[in-house]
Amino acid sequence: MSQKWDQSSDLNSDNKLGITEAFKADSFKEKINLGLAYQMMQVNPTSFPPSEPQKTRSFKQSSTKNMPVLPVSQISPRQLLSLLMVRDQVLSDRLVITQSISGTGALRIGGAFLARFYPGAKKIYIPTPSWANHAAVFKDSGLEVEKYRYYNKDTIGLDFEGLIADIKAAPKGSAFLLHACAHNPTGVDPTVEQWKEISNAIKAGEHYAFFDMAYQGFASGDTDKDAFPIRHFIEQGHNPCLAQSFAKNMGLYGERVGAFSIVCADAAEKKRVDSQIKILVRPLYSNPPVHGARIASTILNDKALNKQWLGEVKGMADRIITMRALLKKELENLGSKHDWSHITSQIGMFAYTGLTPEQMDKLAKEHSVYATKDAAIHAVKP
Repeated sequence: MSQKWDQSSDLNSDNKLGITEAFKADSFKEKINLGLAYQMMQVNPTSFPPSEPQKTRSFKQSSTKNMPVLPVSQISPRQLLSLLMVRDQVLSDRLVITQSISGTGALRIGGAFLARFYPGAKKIYIPTPSWANHAAVFKDSGLEVEKYRYYNKDTIGLDFEGLIADIKAAPKGSAFLLHACAHNPTGVDPTVEQWKEISNAIKAGEHYAFFDMAYQGFASGDTDKDAFPIRHFIEQGHNPCLAQSFAKNMGLYGERVGAFSIVCADAAEKKRVDSQIKILVRPLYSNPPVHGARIASTILNDKALNKQWLGEVKGMADRIITMRALLKKELENLGSKHDWSHITSQIGMFAYTGLTPEQMDKLAKEHSVYATKDAAIHAVKP
């Protein structure tokens, strides 16, 4: 029988998925996967207390009647502005927001919208390195992907001079993807003052800022502080867009809850953009899922639950800091003469170890320790 799909080669473009498969195939009982998302000390992935009663309530509602088809978003502009600590609530009159299939879905919507309507080049600049899926999502959205300098391997820190130089060298009106906080995979973020310089450089070049925020609260333990870059850009007159995920910071990883939003120039532009986003979303996934969105919306809207959730986020961030310190201490206790100070100076879920691909292969083959070839590990693995 002839094969119709002989042109489709067997590829694993997602490094992390390949690690998971290799990990599953490993028979060693004490194997460990350092490429997985946030987990608490228990074996099972975390689910935070504020979401638990809302899950029960949502389940009861769904079991007694058919789940309704949602409007495009359960999360309102005012809720989003509150989460970003934007004091100007009038901004809600020019903020478009649509619920997405977690952060990846939000990026896909944003990429497709830019590919259709952005007046500049159909191209987006992403940092080097960036989340492995960024390039694939934007390319499939119809955008060309370029890169700008971000990480300095020699200092194991931010290449701020290179970053600014690349922003200034980009053609006028270019689009730039910016990790709002807890950069994936390096764990290296700009300082407040550096963010201000980045904002100035982007404004000077008449560039467009596309923020990705999948880990709000995981950088500092304070969702307000972690949202500073977006808030500052808005205050400085930028009209950015934002891809957002509640998967990790609300313990809703399997629910795929996210949002895509755009700040428009005025109410008239908002109306046009909102209509086009709805048209764009329809053939992608038609309508967003109900269950997780209800949970996220309730937590954002209920003062008591919101306060509890913010406390849990702070607890997660504190644990990440503790695990980083323990990792550094254990490496030193084992007699390593290498300088591991970057483990504790980096922030968020990811630790960029600085190991080589060959060393990562050796860890997997000889010690059943699995992580991506770029040597980024989840610093919170139990």
